[in-house]
Amino acid sequence: MRMRPTLNWTPTGDLPPGTTDLEPVAEALGTGGVLVLSGAGISTESGIPDYRGEGGSLSRHTPMTYQEFTASAPARRRYWARSHLGWRTFGRARPNAGHRAVAAFQRHGLLSGVITQNVDGLHQAAGSEGVVELHGSLDRVVCLTCGAFTPRRELARRLEEANAGFAPVAAAINPDGDADLTDEQVGDFHVVPCTVCGGILKPDVVFFGESVPPSRVAHCRALVDGATSLLVLGSSLTVMSGLRFVRHAAQAGKPVVIVNRDPTRGDQHAVARVTLPLGTALTSVAEQLGIPGDGTL
Repeated sequence: MRMRPTLNWTPTGDLPPGTTDLEPVAEALGTGGVLVLSGAGISTESGIPDYRGEGGSLSRHTPMTYQEFTASAPARRRYWARSHLGWRTFGRARPNAGHRAVAAFQRHGLLSGVITQNVDGLHQAAGSEGVVELHGSLDRVVCLTCGAFTPRRELARRLEEANAGFAPVAAAINPDGDADLTDEQVGDFHVVPCTVCGGILKPDVVFFGESVPPSRVAHCRALVDGATSLLVLGSSLTVMSGLRFVRHAAQAGKPVVIVNRDPTRGDQHAVARVTLPLGTALTSVAEQLGIPGDGTL
């Protein structure tokens, strides 16, 4: 399938209006070599809220910053209490139709790679391979002193033992797996240290105020360079960690197609922004491309 001339359009700085036309997505995928960049919006249908969409968690929740986490023992106690509770719900989330469609596109050879800004592991759970986790994963814990990694399930077991009976009711669960708890609910939650050196444990995710490792950024830039086009799924592109790859693709003359219900910071670089729900949109595109659907894609 050949690209329409509109997908070779050079962005002029004017924002393309949102559309419900899925043809730009289908044509990009039909050409192959598509690099997917996904954000929190692809996981909302799995019950994980996003940050900035309608009802997004930033309207009521301030994420932990790296500086606060490393500087303050009370902040770490608050974080781990909230994250430990949130993990129970977060860890039960399952891939939705959007994740399954991305995995199906990859199985059928239409993708050159998948980069996700999410820390939930749902792309991998749906069957996607070689996913670059731009902001890390909540599945892992790292010691800030010795660098040792621990599976999150092992830390969860230790925290359960150290905080028997800890079961407050959270007001909400956030995209980073953090549960909304009051200071009273956090109480005297006990934080456990690294079993190797006794150092401070941190989830292996990029906190607000922390930088993505340079080697990971370089790898993602190389993926953009090797792609035919960039398909952004469910990201507002508000933070530079994702926006830089959209800009890089546009500067290289590669078409950028965005599927996101709300306007994004990268719209001026896109040839189209589709405003349909991701699960519906990607399932429809799969059907258009003749990818067999059995309820799980």
